[in-house]
Amino acid sequence: MKRAGQKVMAGTETPGTSQTSKKQKTSLHGSGFGESDLGTSMDWGSLPHHVILRVFQFLTLVDRARASSVCRRWNEVFHIPDLWRRFEFELSQPATSYLKSTHPDLIQQIIKRHADHLQYVSFKVDSSTESAEAACDILSQLVNCSIKTLGLISTAKPSFMNVSKAHFASALTVVFVNSKSLSSIKIDDTPLDDPSLKVLVANNSDTLKLLKMSSCPHVSPAGILCVADQCHGLKELALNYYILSDELLLALSSEKHVDLEHLRIDVVSENPGQVQFHTIKKQSWDALVKHSPKVNIVMYFFLYEDEFDAFFREETPVTHLYFGRAVSKAMLGRIGMNCPRLIELVVCANGLQPLDDELIQIAERCKNLTAMGLGECEVTCRGFIEFVKMCGGRLTQLSIMEEVLIPDSDYSLDRLHLEVSKHLGRMWFPDMMPTW
Repeated sequence: MKRAGQKVMAGTETPGTSQTSKKQKTSLHGSGFGESDLGTSMDWGSLPHHVILRVFQFLTLVDRARASSVCRRWNEVFHIPDLWRRFEFELSQPATSYLKSTHPDLIQQIIKRHADHLQYVSFKVDSSTESAEAACDILSQLVNCSIKTLGLISTAKPSFMNVSKAHFASALTVVFVNSKSLSSIKIDDTPLDDPSLKVLVANNSDTLKLLKMSSCPHVSPAGILCVADQCHGLKELALNYYILSDELLLALSSEKHVDLEHLRIDVVSENPGQVQFHTIKKQSWDALVKHSPKVNIVMYFFLYEDEFDAFFREETPVTHLYFGRAVSKAMLGRIGMNCPRLIELVVCANGLQPLDDELIQIAERCKNLTAMGLGECEVTCRGFIEFVKMCGGRLTQLSIMEEVLIPDSDYSLDRLHLEVSKHLGRMWFPDMMPTW
């Protein structure tokens, strides 16, 4: 009877139980994040500011705004400047895009209350001209900003390219003039022009470190030379090959410049035979590498096979090569002969002729090669194993589709993976074509 009585008392609230003790119990459980008590709800309003701030940083702008109405404490966090240092505006047309557009009222709230807090800003827009123009309108209002990073990202063409050059330049000028501390800018596929670059340099030459401006047809070699001559802290530069010149490489090699760490070059042709590509002199490449011996020179090729004539006729200090279209055996042979600094090579397609000799030559001469990827190509198992044997354990990345490898009298596909694994010093298998 005594035990039964104890059980009844444990499960029944006595008249003397106070509301205060229940509140204390709830608060106690609310402050313990790892405790689970189905009968007790967590007191979210008592979370520390830094925890709420961290949660808010993972929310979209719409969800942040909704969360800010939960309680006064959450609303206070919603207006903490740290929450608005990094932000991505998403602008789209509902009928034609998968993007969820940032609500105009919330955009105006950000501009009104937090423009001076924004430091890392990007604009993601769909292919419509209206979305790009809306992005320009927002940029034009950032007169009190102190932006350090600016990115204009088009999820599909044409987007910014359909905006009038005057409207785009005017919007960028507001940011370039008022920020004074821009260090990183990514403005690919835009109507950026030389006068805009001069405004950028005039106001941010001491802080600019990264400039990505591929596919900007209104920029001339003279415009990028202005950047090279005055932005002495420039570390990374991305541009189209048509802007690259001997004069630019020599400007980047002058004594007053700090060491360039990354030079990315996009070599693009929209139609076969449309562009006749110029040749960069070996002396100009040598000057750049002498001045910046650790520079990574990255080249992305989107050419047709008959357009490669101007490239790799002489020694070229490229470190990373990506071929997005078919490339000939002859071209790969020139890479093996003239690219001694090569670190990574990715070939999307070649043809139906085995590349054994070309790969072996690359392994012999490119002593820094650590990454290789082959797509729609052909290599015999024997030739591939010889390539891997010569490179050895320095091949940290090796991605080859199984369809690329041709079994021969010496090696089957089953035996190949064992031999390759032995020379790499780790387990390796060829990639499989995904099935749906």
